[in-house]
Amino acid sequence: MKKLLKYFKFHKPDEMEQHIIFRAQRNSYIFLIIALLVWSFFESYKVYVYHTNLNLIPCMLLVTAAIVQSFSQLIMTRNVVKDDEDSYETAPLFKIIILICVVASVMATVTAAIIFMSIKL
Repeated sequence: MKKLLKYFKFHKPDEMEQHIIFRAQRNSYIFLIIALLVWSFFESYKVYVYHTNLNLIPCMLLVTAAIVQSFSQLIMTRNVVKDDEDSYETAPLFKIIILICVVASVMATVTAAIIFMSIKL
């Protein structure tokens, strides 16, 4: 297996490569957020001007991307400072609980919007 990975030039990146990968991922995440935000505003504009049905896909993708990023950051922070005695933030459990409540409320809002959009008056 190592020969196959070496043949396709897969290896553990050094610090410079890790930094480049991190910056590329950050740039792609920023692009994703901006593109989904523009798409959401465009869909809202279409609903307002042309009275069409709202497309919730860009809004859900935007919220999901932000939630995944927040969860990842909180969990990685918790894992890094878990055994550190000098850290003032040894238990960001409260932040995780608040984020879970926000996620639950967003999911309830999206579900209610889907239900109300399917009911025709």
